Formats: sequence, C-alpha cells, structure tokens
Amino acid sequence: MSDLMQDGTLPGTEPVSDDAIMDDWASALAEQNGNETPVAASAGVFQPLSKAAAPSTRNDIDMILDIPVQMTVELGRTKIAIRNLLQLAQGSVVELDGLAGEPMDVLVNGCLIAQGEVVVVNDKFGIRLTDIITPSERIRKLNR
Repeated sequence: MSDLMQDGTLPGTEPVSDDAIMDDWASALAEQNGNETPVAASAGVFQPLSKAAAPSTRNDIDMILDIPVQMTVELGRTKIAIRNLLQLAQGSVVELDGLAGEPMDVLVNGCLIAQGEVVVVNDKFGIRLTDIITPSERIRKLNR
C-alpha cells in the first residue's frame, strides 16, 4: 500500500477514469458475444424475468446437479474449556447435548435440511431420514 501515489495509482502509471474502464468492459462483452460494436453496459445484459420459461429452468437445474456439497450428520454438540480439552485421553467420555434416541440433524453445507435416525448397513453407519425440513422452516430458522 505504501507504493501507491495520492491518486491511487502505482508510480509510473497514469490514472484511469471510470468511463474508460466501463468502455473496456463493454468492448470485452461485445467481443465475447461476437458483436462488432460495443454495447452499453446496461443494455440487454440481463433478460427480463417474464421471458423465463419452464423448459429453460430445467436446463439451468441440470447445470448444478453434479456440484458436490458437504453433508454432515450431527449427534450433538458441547462446549468445553481448553483446559479440559487438553486433559482428554484415550477412553475419555465427552458428554453431548443430544439425547439417546433423539433424531440426528442432517446438514448440507452447514444448513439443517432433515432429521433422521442412525442405521447400520453392511457394517457401515447410515441415516434413515424421518423428517425433511421445508424451505419455509429453513427461512424461519435463519431469521432467528
């Protein structure tokens, strides 16, 4: 930061106006779209929502179906002082706030989406979903 001059430029460079930057962006957009002449930055960049049709929406959803997300099943939580954390050893028991038999929380990227019960399938743990959180319930929990 100490290399910047008072006008916000680096030594040996000239200040660039906002209009020049917008012209560069308009030219780049025109080149990308195959147009010969640059279009105004505000003209036709976004399509009106009224033109959105159901078939194109399906194609948009297909684009994100292969994106990986982090799914977590949470048994419970607890707060522990660093002093007590450092005293933990093999065989130590840490008490969680979850109760035995209580549904486990299923989170996707940290957001609660469902609850379920633990099952064992072929010597591996799994979860049977018992309750799916509706989008309106998720929004209500975010507003708290």
